[in-house]
Parts: sequence; structure tokens; C-alpha cells
Amino acid sequence: MRLSFIAVAALAFLRIVIGLHFFLEGSSHLRDPAWSSAGFRKVAVGPFANFLRDGLPEIGDWSGTLDASGTDSAQVAAAAWQESVVAGWKKLLNERSALVVLDAARQAEADALLAVATQELNDYVAPLAEDLADYRLQRQRLVAMEQGSGATEIPFIRERIAKKRRELAAQSSGWMKDAAAIGQKLVIEWDASCSAAEKLRVATAVGKNSLWKTDRFVSWSLLTIGLCLTLGILTKFNAMGGVFFLLSVIAAQPFWVIGAQSTYDQWVELSALLVIAALPTGGWSGFDYYFSAWYPWCHKSEVHE
Repeated sequence: MRLSFIAVAALAFLRIVIGLHFFLEGSSHLRDPAWSSAGFRKVAVGPFANFLRDGLPEIGDWSGTLDASGTDSAQVAAAAWQESVVAGWKKLLNERSALVVLDAARQAEADALLAVATQELNDYVAPLAEDLADYRLQRQRLVAMEQGSGATEIPFIRERIAKKRRELAAQSSGWMKDAAAIGQKLVIEWDASCSAAEKLRVATAVGKNSLWKTDRFVSWSLLTIGLCLTLGILTKFNAMGGVFFLLSVIAAQPFWVIGAQSTYDQWVELSALLVIAALPTGGWSGFDYYFSAWYPWCHKSEVHE
């Protein structure tokens, strides 16, 4: 294929810019320990919505307390949620104690830190009483809307339901994220009295949840795809990897579903990646130029001045 120098430069620039975007997104997710795809998955719509939302880990038993349908007041539901969060911390402490034997002094210190974290959670939730009461009311209204007539047939009702679901998901995610931060601080304080070997033993044995593992896989994939595109390494393969990732994002917000969020940016970048995959841009300006003899799908192309 013979292209002008300007066309080759433009295609190489496109590949590098998209590669940098993927690389920076992946690296930012890995640097931020609080980042999670839970918020994105909660507001998914379309045929894959239930698959993405089912099994999402929670901080405490949120779905069984503040999100549950019932006659309990918001105050009772909030107290039950707090108890479930603290119960999770106690379970974690018992798991750690089974791995790292604590003497009386260290056990007392761990229990005291747990009591401090419990009080910190109480102090955090107390001012939220009115907000949690309103959230519970809005949640009950959402359930009624979802079960009402026209919830799946009438477009404007479907849009209202999707919008309300996004709003409530953002609220609940924010509160659970703050509670998780208290728990993370507690774990750091527990680790302070442990030796390096004990920390390693606990970190290895106390497994991460499936969402954490999936998020890390996605983040490392984005970083790897971005780095390879930027350098022009296995360009076609990594461009298609980026295409499949963007397709997964678009599938969670299909434009034909009422209430779906905009995915114009993803469509544009997906189209550009298809161009990159179809043309040997890595062979023009990347390391694929030197690897062309090693694998058949990378080949050099001529540039016409």
C-alpha cells in the first residue's frame, strides 16, 4: 500500500494519541486504590445490565438493609447497615488472627482500633440521617415505578427509571466508598504492628473479591494495550483488544435503549482503532517495522512522497 508521507504521519499520530489515552487510563486506575468499576456496572442498561449488576460486592449488607423493600424506618435500616459493616471488619480481624497469632497486648490493640473505627463510622452516618431517609423513600418509589404498568413499554417512564437508578447508584456508591475508606484505614493501622512476613502472609491469604480482580485485569489490559499502541508493538492485535474493550463499554449503554448514557466518544475511538487495525501503522512508525520478519500479520508498507 502506497500512501503519502502526510497520510502515514497522520495515521501514526492517531495510533500514538489513542495509545496514550489507553495507557493513561489504565495507569490512573492502578494508582488509585479507591477506583472501582462498580459505579459503571450499577447504571448499566440493556441486555447485559443484570449480568453486570449481579454479584457486585457491597460494603456491608446495603442491598439487605437500606436498599431492601420493607416497613423498617430509614434509621433502623441505617443501623442495620452499620452493624453489617462492623461485622465484616470483625470477620476480617478473625481471619487475620488465624494467620497471625496475636499476644494479649496486640489483640487488645486490634480490638481498640476496631472500636475507634466503629465510632468513626457512627460519627459519619449520624449527620446523614435525613439524606438516608430520603434515599430510602426514593428507593421505594423506584421499586414501585419498576413494578408499575408501562415500566418497560413507555419510553419516558423507562427514561425516568434509568435516570433515577443512576442517581441512587451514585449516592449509595459514595456512602459505601466512604465507609470502605474507614475500613482501609483500619487495616493499615492493624498492619502497623505486623512484621513484613506477617503482612505478606495476610495479603496472600486474605483474598480480594472478584470485582477487584476484574478491575485489576481491565486496568492492566488498558495499560498494556496503550503502551503497545504508543510504541507500535503488535499494533493490529492490540488495536483489536481496544476495540473489544470499547464494545464492552458500549454494550453496557446501548444507544437504542431509553435512558442509556452517551457513548459517542467510545464509538469514535472504536472507529479509529478499526482503521489502525486495518492498516500497518506499526510497520510505518513503530517497532513492528523491525518485527515484520517474525510474525506474518505485521508487514512494512511503502510511503509515497
